[in-house]
Parts: sequence; C-alpha cells; structure tokens
Amino acid sequence: MEKLRILIPKGRIFDNVARLFSEAGFPISLADRTYRPIIGADWLDAKIMKPQNVGELLELGSHDAGFTGIDWIRESGADVVELLDLGMDKVRIVAAAPAGMDEGALRAKKLVAATEYVNLAGEWLKQQGYQYRILRTYGATEVFPPDDADMIIDNTSSGQTLKDNGLRIVAVILESSTRFVASRAAMADPEKRRRIEELAMLFKAVLDGRDRVMLEMNIPKDRFAEIVAGLPAMKSPTVAPLYGDEGYAVKIAVKKHEVPDLIPRLKKLGAGDIVEYDLRKVVP
Repeated sequence: MEKLRILIPKGRIFDNVARLFSEAGFPISLADRTYRPIIGADWLDAKIMKPQNVGELLELGSHDAGFTGIDWIRESGADVVELLDLGMDKVRIVAAAPAGMDEGALRAKKLVAATEYVNLAGEWLKQQGYQYRILRTYGATEVFPPDDADMIIDNTSSGQTLKDNGLRIVAVILESSTRFVASRAAMADPEKRRRIEELAMLFKAVLDGRDRVMLEMNIPKDRFAEIVAGLPAMKSPTVAPLYGDEGYAVKIAVKKHEVPDLIPRLKKLGAGDIVEYDLRKVVP
C-alpha cells in the first residue's frame, strides 16, 4: 500500500502532536535540522511544514492529512475535511490597538492594520465598517503600533504579550485550536480513508483517556443499591461479586474533575478500598 503522507507543523504544535502519536502507539523521532520525522509505523510518512501552509498543501493533494490551527485553515480558505479538534494550542485571533487610542480615534482615519492574517483581517475590518489599509507582517506583529500601525490582528493565548507592548484587545475575531484535517482526495480513496479514520479514532481515544481516570472500589451488599444508583459512568458501572459473598467490586471511568468530590462522597456512603489510576486510551 502507498504510504499515508502526513504534515506536522514545526514548533509547539509539533511537540504536542508528537506526544499524541506516541500515546496512540506510534513514537516519533526528529533529528536536528531535518524536516522528515521518523514515525513508528511503516505506512506513515511525515514532513514538517509551517502551519500556514498545511491546509493549502492538503487541498493541492500533495499530502493526505495533517495538523494545523483552524485559524490558518480559515485564513487560507483551504478546502479540507476536518476530522478532529484536538483542543490543543488554543489561541484567540484578536484585534488590538494602543491602550490610549479609543474607538473614535480608530474610526476617524484610514487606519493601518498590521497582521499575518490578511484575509481574516480584511473580512473583519470590512464587516466592522472601518476604513483601513492592511500591512502584512512576518512575525513580531505586536511591535508595529503605534509608530507603524494603528491596530494589529494577531493570535494570543494569554494576552500578556499584548499588554506588555501597550496594547488592548478591541475584539476577539476567532478562537482557534489544533485540528486533524485531511485532503478530500485522500478521503475519496477507500484505503487512505480507512487509515485516516483509524488514526482519528486512536487520537480521540488518547484525548479521552487523558481526561478520565478509573476508580475501583468495594461496596458492601447492604449499601450497593444506594451507592451504585448515584455513580457516574460512561455507560454503567462494571460490577463483580467479591469472594465469599462479601459484597461487590465496582469499576467506573470518570472525568478527572469529578474525582475530588466523588471519592469523599463514596467513602461516606460506605465504599471502601477505593483505587484511582490513569487511563491511556478510552474507546466508547
């Protein structure tokens, strides 16, 4: 079979995607100054590219699937199939202006907007009724105001860099995260589609596993009905009788954020020998 060609962005996204592949069972290694990661599966072939290019390369059909932020998919207008929101590398695409420049000052002139997101910026500025000229940037957009631009449209995670450069957020244009996407040509090929959908299933299983833990406990017979009736579970608790007819062993997969309230409540109701452990994958 022809190898499945995967695009992975460089930088922070690469680290998160590499961890995802590894936890899915496909370890990745990347030597310094190379753009061809080695993945632990002979049917996968990967290449490192900038996230800005991933969507368009998939649309052109030179690769089958890849990872990039939804911001760059929207910016490029690439026609791709979104398979999974990984929920990683979350950023907001925002319009920001110098803290001392109010809305009236922005609308009283033909403002200069500095941005890497030329298409997203133009669409939003036009929609908002601004008179504007777009100045394309190639990184470090926040340094342009106030001397060289009146506004920037850029991505931010915490907003701290904007504050450090004397900027205030005027509007949030888009919320973005890393997505697993595929080319339409690959999804039209039955074998490639099967492989891509299997990868998506494994990635989702890893992400769901990160979000849950397994709780095991022993429950006395006389408290069983009361305790089990109130247990959260993906479908229903797994129950087995204890040796000697002493009660029941119960297992449940629960969200991590539920555990701090759940364990004391279970103990108070009479559950004992409670054990918590991490999950690696969860496949509903």
